[in-house]
Amino acid sequence: MYDAAIDGTPTPRAEPVTRHNLLDAVTARILRHIQEEGLRSGDRLPSTRALAERFLVATPTLREALRRLEATGAVEMRHGSGVYVRADLSRLILVNPNRTELAAETLADLLEARELIEPHLAEAATRNASDEQLAVIAAALDRAGHVLDDDAELHVANMDFHRAISRYAGNAVLAQIIDSLVDIYRQEQRAILEMYGDRANDHRAHLDILTAMRERKPVKARRLMAAHLRDVRAVVTGSSAR
Repeated sequence: MYDAAIDGTPTPRAEPVTRHNLLDAVTARILRHIQEEGLRSGDRLPSTRALAERFLVATPTLREALRRLEATGAVEMRHGSGVYVRADLSRLILVNPNRTELAAETLADLLEARELIEPHLAEAATRNASDEQLAVIAAALDRAGHVLDDDAELHVANMDFHRAISRYAGNAVLAQIIDSLVDIYRQEQRAILEMYGDRANDHRAHLDILTAMRERKPVKARRLMAAHLRDVRAVVTGSSAR
């Protein structure tokens, strides 16, 4: 937009940057940083001070932009640890920050949805994943095995295991669906972990799935994943596994 000067020459109209526009700009720059650096879910961002200095903004403004991104599920701010990428930024579904209370039927529906998708992904990943990618899946389980007494860390490691399988199955859309389910229903997933209770048995089931994958037995991996999720759903819903 232009204003006319006294002599008739057009001059640019002043457009001060509002705080709202500044937050939008900082938020966009953080997302661009994640994309340009190729950061994936679980990767750690630089410190808030380093990001603030990089983007030439005050640290409180940077933190507010990060809180915006956390509300949509794009990042996770872990107290005393740092800020981590949570979502695959190419996906179309992000977390709704206006969460309601847990509902029992939601837990059952979530597990049923996973039971319909994840056995197929376990089979596909067994066929398609490279040895290096299987090592990433194994690393998530190794972390889980060391934190069986820490529900917060165990939840992260277990979900990383399921995310990795979906990521290496070879179907980007299904991988995004699982990634979205894990993030959107993070609260419910934690509740499921607490309700299932048997951490050691849960871990053994995951290890059995990994073994089938490493042995390149896709049908067995599919069967074990289906049985595992069916067992969890039976315990959580109080019904008998069929």
